[in-house]
Amino acid sequence: MAPISLHLSAKDPAAYGPLVLAHLANTAHANAVKITLAESATASCTLIGKTGLKFTKPTSVLRYLARALLPDLYEHHHGTRNNDRALAIDHVIDDLAPLADVTALRAFLAELNTFLTLRSFFVGYELSLADIAVWARLRASPIFVKQAKAGVAANEHPHVARWYALIDDSAAVTNALAFFKDQAALLNKAKKDQGSFEIDLPGAQMGQVVTRFPPEPSGYLHIGHTKAALMNEYFARKYKGKLIVRFDDTNPSKEKMEFEDSIKQDLAMIGVAPDVVTHTSDSFPLLLQYAEQLIRQGDAYVDDTDQETMRNERMHGIASKNRDNSIEENLRRWNEMKQGTEVGLKNCLRAKMSVDDKNKALRDPVLYRCNLTPHHKTGSTYKVYPTYDFACPVVDSVEGVTHALRTNEYRDRNPQYEWVLQKLNLRHVHIWDFSRMNFVYTLLSKRKLQWFVDQGHVPGWDDPRFPTVRGIRRRGMTIEALKQYILMQGASTNNLMLEWDKFWAVNKKVIDPIAPRHVAIDTADLVPVTLVDGPATAELKQVPKHKKNPDLGTKTTAFAKTIYVAGADANEFADNEEVTLMDWGNAIVTQVHRDATTGRVIKVVAKLNLAGDVKSTKKKLTWLANAPKATPLTSVLLKDYDYLITKKKLEEDDDFQSVLTPVTEFTTEAVGDANLCQLNVGDIIQLERRGYYICDANDGKTVTLISIPDGKAASLQSKHNAAAAAPATPKAAAPAAGAPAKKEAAAPVKKAAAAAPASPKKEATPAPVATARSQSRSRSRSRSPAKKLRSKSPSKKAAAKLDTPIMYPIANVYGDGFPVLAKEDMVLYPVQNPYHN
Repeated sequence: MAPISLHLSAKDPAAYGPLVLAHLANTAHANAVKITLAESATASCTLIGKTGLKFTKPTSVLRYLARALLPDLYEHHHGTRNNDRALAIDHVIDDLAPLADVTALRAFLAELNTFLTLRSFFVGYELSLADIAVWARLRASPIFVKQAKAGVAANEHPHVARWYALIDDSAAVTNALAFFKDQAALLNKAKKDQGSFEIDLPGAQMGQVVTRFPPEPSGYLHIGHTKAALMNEYFARKYKGKLIVRFDDTNPSKEKMEFEDSIKQDLAMIGVAPDVVTHTSDSFPLLLQYAEQLIRQGDAYVDDTDQETMRNERMHGIASKNRDNSIEENLRRWNEMKQGTEVGLKNCLRAKMSVDDKNKALRDPVLYRCNLTPHHKTGSTYKVYPTYDFACPVVDSVEGVTHALRTNEYRDRNPQYEWVLQKLNLRHVHIWDFSRMNFVYTLLSKRKLQWFVDQGHVPGWDDPRFPTVRGIRRRGMTIEALKQYILMQGASTNNLMLEWDKFWAVNKKVIDPIAPRHVAIDTADLVPVTLVDGPATAELKQVPKHKKNPDLGTKTTAFAKTIYVAGADANEFADNEEVTLMDWGNAIVTQVHRDATTGRVIKVVAKLNLAGDVKSTKKKLTWLANAPKATPLTSVLLKDYDYLITKKKLEEDDDFQSVLTPVTEFTTEAVGDANLCQLNVGDIIQLERRGYYICDANDGKTVTLISIPDGKAASLQSKHNAAAAAPATPKAAAPAAGAPAKKEAAAPVKKAAAAAPASPKKEATPAPVATARSQSRSRSRSRSPAKKLRSKSPSKKAAAKLDTPIMYPIANVYGDGFPVLAKEDMVLYPVQNPYHN
């Protein structure tokens, strides 16, 4: 039978009564009621009973919870059914009237004050459902709560104030309200961090909404584009309408079929399925007609002003010398433009909007330019091409788009959009602005990303350092997590500079349950350990790939007399220390051999203690068997990356080339378990105690793994900036041979290991900068601080109550069956249980 579920509105204080009763029930019967809060709840409270019965009236919810879980608060008394008591409680609950205004509240309080003159509780001598119901009604009244805090209620209705304080200050109520406050705070935080697509589009009608996603085929799809694509897809499906993907191919100098094909593939990969695919170039003949119509109407003119002069005139509100040319002259020049003549190439077509509008986007913007570069679809048919600001509103209207969803960077140009539709007498299109996604240390400009490709800073648009869909996919972002994150951002119009931590944290939640576990140790950091009682010949066993997910199957693990551990772990060994070899058992270190010069451990001798308690050891170690014939180790290349720029947020006048990160790729040679050689490109795994990785290449000899960020803020800081800010670490003196190294000396050793050259072939790829992230991955689990339980002392308010006499204490009158925490009440109210002395 399903447990009872109680869904409460985070905005409606009428939910307080059911909340308190549910908390009391959970105190008496652990986890009897599952309590959830939601801002979007349609009722103040909704209860789903054990048999599926549904209640939405607070009084009905109270009665159900009391009957099912707390009968002594309602129909029973000391374990015996008492119908008279139940009728009396029902009478109080049924007589509760809505407190609609101050007059109704005063009348209600006056009646209560008279009734409570000689009473501690509403029914009998103990707390009952009637008290909780009346308290909840008052607690839901903001006027009464305000009066109670100001002391007005105590002066005008002292008996009500005394009774109300008794209930309101009880531990059960205090805990319930604290829970409500905490959950509401979490919802508010989630609301700030996570947007919502649950908005009502203006003028939207079911079955008639048409949205469009208009990418320019001049680069690969990046994470900012995915938000626009998914939003348009979402609203088209929500209103059972149509989604158009229109390639805005109006600039032949930048566009390629390569980009168009990649965008189609990436859209399919993120689950965006357009109903129609079009091109702006399909409408080139129509756009030429509308441009000529504007000229003939006197709403556009052809201008041969040079670019620099035009920019200066627009900035200072100066009219062009050609603004008042005749329509005939403008048509003559327009024909020169269309033919791509020498004269025509010097001209552009401008809208005759305004010379000095405060919105500078409206100061006679350009509508058409000449370009003799062959178009990737139309070839050399056209010599003039429309700007996005002219083509977009025209084609939106002609194609039947009802809602144009645009990032708010276009907000100043929205009047342009409306102007074009109005002047050409075209159908109106609703514009909806949403915020563009901006990330720290990240460039989203296709022009700037193209520069990195052209200059050889990255090999291509799918580089793991790029914010393109292909780049972040290659870095290990799953499509499921990408879509989750985008939908979390919602349709907000607030411009935010987003951190990468939440982005990758969402991904971690997706991959952690399904990532097989493997082991890899830096080649430069291998330390052999001889197990004196280990198997003479290697033994092969099947162990789970993921201890918490048996569906992933098993992997072959070798157990041998000689194994390898990480030097960072071995340097912390002490003689006779017991450690745990993960997936094997305990071992006792008997000898630690160190280099006399450096103090680093060069080999270890140990003996197995498989009967030992793995919970008793501090060090849980990853290891690899030295069994080349049975399971040869896999050669592994581990890659990690830094941001392309060192500045967190670029300002408009910043030159991004001046803040380039000197080194952005880090490569480390390692060896891993034999199972790694079976990985395919795109497989995601976890290297135990190192983190998550995605297979980037496997040539049969070496497996290349790229580090996937885990969402922790410390691991996502700029490595360059962190290294520059870190103080220089003085060299520690080497310990005497045979002496255990101090833990303080372990960090420099780790840094030295990390800084070792990865490979002679990778001279241009420096080793990883030692960061908090790399260090935490190489240390043993014992270095992670364990969570500690904290005991809280009573607050000052609670401590004061210990010395204050209580006239009407809530005692544990029903013994262990009464759902008030007796121990908790004893902290706040030092009273005795009158029934069990």
